Amino acid sequence: MVMWQFLVILGVAFLILEMFTPVMFFLNFAIAAFITAGISVYIQNLYPLMIGFVAISLLLLLFVRPLLVKNKSNNEQITGMKSKYVGKTAKVIDSVTKNSGAITIYDERWEARCLADDEIQIGESVVIKDYDSLIMFVERK
Repeated sequence: MVMWQFLVILGVAFLILEMFTPVMFFLNFAIAAFITAGISVYIQNLYPLMIGFVAISLLLLLFVRPLLVKNKSNNEQITGMKSKYVGKTAKVIDSVTKNSGAITIYDERWEARCLADDEIQIGESVVIKDYDSLIMFVERK
């Protein structure tokens, strides 16, 4: 097997690892493997390629990974259930207790559960404190 083929296979393996553990760590090694594969077309000696792979990997880890992680965390803050619902005010449409109830927010109906041991009556306003799948956990406003 030619060195560039081995490096491309190594890069694909790192991409697969990144898909299963999305921590923006193995992506740097995949990119380094692909760059080193391109270099290996011109340089056939193993030792300079190994040094190049390690150097490129370290540079990517030091300079690119922080940018990728920051961008990923910004996207998580902007989107998702937490930013859309948690902390927002909703209206009770079916009395909410620890075991049953429903609220409406943004013209959507959601199952709701009360965090305290009391009952929140229809028409009252509540604040969404948390969610679990399709159930919102609320408190009196």
